[in-house]
Amino acid sequence: MKKGILILTMLIASSLILSACDSQTPDTSASSEVSGTENRLEAENNGVLSDTEKDTNRFPASLTSIPDSYLTEAEQRGTLQDLYYDTYESFSYNEKSQRLQKHAVVYLPYGYDESKQYPVFYLMHGGWSNEYTYLGSPDEPQGMKHILDHGIANGEIQPMIVVCPTYNNTSPEDSGNYGLALRLTDNYHNELINDLIPAVEGKYSTYAEDTTPEAIAASRDYRAFCGFSMGSMATWRTFEHSLDYFRYFMPSSGGPAASTETYESVIKDSGHEWDDFFIFAASGTNDFAYSGFKNGIDAMRESDSGLFRFADNEAEGNLYYLESDGDHSGEYAMLYFYNGLRWIWR
Repeated sequence: MKKGILILTMLIASSLILSACDSQTPDTSASSEVSGTENRLEAENNGVLSDTEKDTNRFPASLTSIPDSYLTEAEQRGTLQDLYYDTYESFSYNEKSQRLQKHAVVYLPYGYDESKQYPVFYLMHGGWSNEYTYLGSPDEPQGMKHILDHGIANGEIQPMIVVCPTYNNTSPEDSGNYGLALRLTDNYHNELINDLIPAVEGKYSTYAEDTTPEAIAASRDYRAFCGFSMGSMATWRTFEHSLDYFRYFMPSSGGPAASTETYESVIKDSGHEWDDFFIFAASGTNDFAYSGFKNGIDAMRESDSGLFRFADNEAEGNLYYLESDGDHSGEYAMLYFYNGLRWIWR
């Protein structure tokens, strides 16, 4: 009981930090498939999955609550690792005149096996935050880490690698400056594609054959970018600048960062079709970012270009949106992440 209270306390602390700011199925081995099937059957029998979710790869009609038990430590626990890599100062990136060493927290699922391939989920923090906000550290894991552990053990979430990086540049305080953070998220694609992804996917077993731009692009079906608030702005910017390297995008309560017409031009200019990506978006009706966020989603939904098609599954569309009655807080951020994670790569 004391342990549960401690974990819940850490979750609330994370929520307070955040509130200040702002289908492709993996080709796994036979043994992994058997384990996943057993876990999924257990989830069905425990009533974790809805009747619709049991038989389809469709999103539910409303957001699914995080079970209370998922906020405590799981029996089957993945591991957190520190990853350090070299990059360059954001605003002079092209000149490569100022080298920086940066850090990301990496989640490896329980039973991680280097002989298997894993999809990668890049999860960006919001304002007044950093790479420790969601997963915590190897010594002090946070609530999102426990949610992943339980969800994977119960067959709700596919085994995957989760990476929490930071767009903070020369100072850990950068995310607390709203205007600066906006500019950094717009620039972040340089570091993301050239430095972070090669560092992650050159070390861990993913679907990328190597870390060349060609190999990263070829494995885009097994790569997602997600974020809440300023992390959502980073997600929209990743769609804008890096569609060649990511298939899935999960923004919530922040943005969109550009107009629907801009995104349509990105899709056309990149040579991608409507069925080459999927956006799952979410926000809360009491969230101060709700109005602008929903208006942006509605503009995509109502576009007659054919490039955005609203549907609860990949076969019929590439855009889906759910909302809660929530505010702009870490509690709701993790609710949105959890719902996206239950669907992706299933």
